[in-house]
Amino acid sequence: MERKFNKQPKLKIKKGDQVVVIAGDDRGKKGRVLEVNTETRRILIEGVNLAKKHLKPKVDAKNPNGGIITMEAPVSISNVMLWYNNTATRVGRKLDEQGKLQRFARATENKEIIK
Repeated sequence: MERKFNKQPKLKIKKGDQVVVIAGDDRGKKGRVLEVNTETRRILIEGVNLAKKHLKPKVDAKNPNGGIITMEAPVSISNVMLWYNNTATRVGRKLDEQGKLQRFARATENKEIIK
């Protein structure tokens, strides 16, 4: 479904969703979405795609001595699927009775609404 003004399809995964990685080195890992970047179409997932970052010592930082920390690196949104009711599912959108768009899980029989 193409949008009228910015011509990019709407992202169907939101912050706080449980997702599973379907492609890449971390394939099969599950985690909670920490952050969604709509411009680059990449997301941060808790405990997935971990990278090491080297920090210089700073006086006012959390790590005053510096060191090496492990943090999550972004993953392309095309490499993940929503994890709902113990299955990976695609996400659809439909209007409810009030005329508001609701997300639903396509893998479920009765197309359950995703909260």
